[in-house]
Amino acid sequence: MSAKSMPGHPGGAAGGGRMKNAVQDKQWLAEHPVSLKRVAELFRPHLGSVIAVVVLIVASSIIGLAQPFIVRELIDDAIPNSNVHLLVFGAGGLVLIALATAVLEVVQTWRATLMGQRVMHRLRTGLFTHLQKQSLGFFTNSRSGDVQSRLINDVGQMQSVITNSATSIASNLTTVVATAVAMVAISWKLSLISLIVFPPAILLAKQTAKLRRAVTGRRQREMSNLTSLIEERLSISGVRLSKIMGTGSADAAAFADSSHKLIDLEMKSALAGRWRMATMSIIFAAIPAALYLAAGLPVTGDGMSIGTLVAFTGLQAGIFRPVLGLMQLSVQWVSAMALFSRVFEYLDTDQELPVAKDPKPVQVEKIRGEVELRNVTFSYPQSDRTTLEKVDLILEAGTMTAVVGSTGSGKSTLGSMLPRLLDPTGGQVLLDGVDLKDYAPQELSKVVSVVAQESYLLHDTVRANLLWAAPEASEEQLWQVLEAAQIAELIRSLPQGIDTEVGQRGHRFSGGEQQRLAIARTMLRQPKVLVLDEATSALDTVTEALVQRALDELAVGRTTLLIAHRLSTVMRADRIVVLEHGRIIESGTFDELVECGGRFADLVRNSELAAQSR
Repeated sequence: MSAKSMPGHPGGAAGGGRMKNAVQDKQWLAEHPVSLKRVAELFRPHLGSVIAVVVLIVASSIIGLAQPFIVRELIDDAIPNSNVHLLVFGAGGLVLIALATAVLEVVQTWRATLMGQRVMHRLRTGLFTHLQKQSLGFFTNSRSGDVQSRLINDVGQMQSVITNSATSIASNLTTVVATAVAMVAISWKLSLISLIVFPPAILLAKQTAKLRRAVTGRRQREMSNLTSLIEERLSISGVRLSKIMGTGSADAAAFADSSHKLIDLEMKSALAGRWRMATMSIIFAAIPAALYLAAGLPVTGDGMSIGTLVAFTGLQAGIFRPVLGLMQLSVQWVSAMALFSRVFEYLDTDQELPVAKDPKPVQVEKIRGEVELRNVTFSYPQSDRTTLEKVDLILEAGTMTAVVGSTGSGKSTLGSMLPRLLDPTGGQVLLDGVDLKDYAPQELSKVVSVVAQESYLLHDTVRANLLWAAPEASEEQLWQVLEAAQIAELIRSLPQGIDTEVGQRGHRFSGGEQQRLAIARTMLRQPKVLVLDEATSALDTVTEALVQRALDELAVGRTTLLIAHRLSTVMRADRIVVLEHGRIIESGTFDELVECGGRFADLVRNSELAAQSR
């Protein structure tokens, strides 16, 4: 696995051990920089919406600035001179300005939110699709909570950045510039006095940004850890293990500890720099006092009207919030870029199972089903052991080949090559003479199916689980495969029949029943190549015999690779291959291998002895 294919953000299990809480978003960005051009590319399809939102923001800010000028005329002229016409015109103008800005803000919020949702939809679905293309190794080395956190939490917060922070920055910038121009137009002298607030404001804002930046990354990592705990401890398998091991109290304590840390981090994030910002508020509040003082002094007042003073102080008060918003830009910027970086890191993850530039189509009716493993070698990433070494094996079309061997001999790894869950690190796997890498993975799944040792059922109905394999299957076909899998009678006996919910991971049914449902689902696909990886391991002897008969029928005319520990399941195979330490050491029929007196004969003898002892 390449370095890029390993998730390394602190939110993940692998990254958490290497990067301590002291690592800040700024350091993360330094190690995983984000191109502004790439971020801008997300908005290219929505350029019209971006322009519309900017126009609406500018228009709202400019229209709103007419208010202090109207107020000045009302105070200096309309009210003292009883100018009814001007009074009505001014009062009506104030109402119309409020109405216009309100409408513009609503429309701007609608356009910005819709654009943000569409961008996030594209990013979210793109990330989900990309993750689907990753190998099993990627998910083996990633905590499911971290994957979910990036897909849901990070993308969700990015949407907030787009619809709230981005529009807020644009609005604040426009408001500050327009208000500053208006302030100068009303009184340049008072504008100079107002400038004294900016140096301390900038200094305090920078100090606040440093405090908040240090907390942001730690909070995201702890949120990811909390999500992982929920996923692992509250899944059906996790709860079952917890009850068996009696670790409920320890699990609850671990969750409480993580949740308590999150409370502390949320508090630190909320309070970071609050005293400094409170100081800023006091400074801004003191400015009107300085303005009133300046207006009353002969040197600076110079006959300034009451209307001018009121209008100016109104503008000065209105500039307070947008100035603070802009001063927090560095915090928002770093946080936003860190979120983009986290998501882009997954999008940039190398695919271990690359797709050919011009993949060959799979014509199901023309596939014979001959599989050849040619000089296949495989080693798992970060492992110094070779799992498969120079394996040469031909599975002739329509035949059943059984693979046996001790635990760790490489049987399941070999079986994973056929559906291309893994790619060999050396050699080739061919289907009808074509390298599997030349087929599109989605196309390959039409002709290669697997019934694994661990069955997986969706938390849905029996019908939905079957239709997952063949959405167009008829009712008659569904019952045919249930009959063949020896489970139709059980399904009919249920109150809701085929529309019965199977429960999380199928745990409403026993292990053997889950396996038979999985076998029925695979039967529905009618594969040309079938991999049975310990497919009957969860069944009792009687049920195993029934299902084995169904599997024998399914295997007729299909190329079947049978991986099994129980020797009773391999006797019907046309050929048996014995693996030892990743190498084929024996090959032949059942009788030939027994007569040979080698490793397979030892396995048979040990199996018979074990049966006699029982």
